[in-house]
Amino acid sequence: ALNDFASPALAESWDNVGLLVEPSPPHTIKTLFLTNDLTEEVMEEAVQKKADLVLSYHPPIFTPLKRVTWKTWKERLVVRALENRIGIYSPHTAYDAIPHGVNNWLTKGLGACTSVPLHPSTAPSSPAEGTHRVEFCADAEHLDAVLFKIKDIPEISCLTTLPARVDSEEQTRVSLNCSQKALLEVVALLSQNSLLHHMTEILLLQKPLLPHTGMGRLCTLSEPVSLSDIIERIKGHLQLPHVRVAVGAGRTLESPVKKAALCAGSGSSVLKGTEADLYLTGEMSHHDVLDAVANGISVILCEHSNTERGFLSELRDALAIHLQNKIDIIVSEKDRDPLQV
Repeated sequence: ALNDFASPALAESWDNVGLLVEPSPPHTIKTLFLTNDLTEEVMEEAVQKKADLVLSYHPPIFTPLKRVTWKTWKERLVVRALENRIGIYSPHTAYDAIPHGVNNWLTKGLGACTSVPLHPSTAPSSPAEGTHRVEFCADAEHLDAVLFKIKDIPEISCLTTLPARVDSEEQTRVSLNCSQKALLEVVALLSQNSLLHHMTEILLLQKPLLPHTGMGRLCTLSEPVSLSDIIERIKGHLQLPHVRVAVGAGRTLESPVKKAALCAGSGSSVLKGTEADLYLTGEMSHHDVLDAVANGISVILCEHSNTERGFLSELRDALAIHLQNKIDIIVSEKDRDPLQV
């Protein structure tokens, strides 16, 4: 049901999402426990509240564990989870991408606006295989030989043949999908015989974009609002007494904000190069802030998990509906950003 709510295939390739810790079956889930970060303090809270499954937005296991001992805090999380028969599931960037996810929740802090993903997601299952499609015609004299050689090339799929008529001659139209690496070998093979050049087409296979799905958001406010007013809106939405602000070159706190680019968490790589009046994220490197300011873009930084944690309450309500109110869903009270101002 959680994978259906947000497909792990939407997560970034570097991420580690899905079910990370699984107690031995059968394992019935009665209580689902939500947290942004699974610290040892939060794990003890989950144990006390008799959670059966922890949904931790950030994956507590990211780099591989070589052993599971009592030596490091992440190993201890796994030990405590298994001792108490608690599963651990992490969605992370899958929740960043979905239309009803973390970044969409963050846009609500700007006020009335429309938004589009900065980096749209592509449909994970289409096309089935390969990056390119090659189609060419061959006569009977060369067909068997070329098919024999093509079948020896790795990373070729969807090989089909159909009768075709070219210049009043009976020929065969061959179609195949292949990887970028295999494409070079296919082209080299076809180049060996000039007859096979005839009616050859190479098509780039592109996956269709998913609407309203992807990393980051570019938001266009219904009405321009001063930077100082935006700051107050963000503080109210995230329930923060302070945020960090860098005012863009040539701008002031009273300068209007019409377009804002945002990314929950650490947004430098997602926001970089985007034209906007404002960048909103949790954290950025010093030099990325300097770059933005030099380009006249103001920056609001709220600390990493402060741009994510508030989503958990909205997630609890959405999952309650998605799970047909069959599961008790609890939001951690111990989960908090490690930094204080």
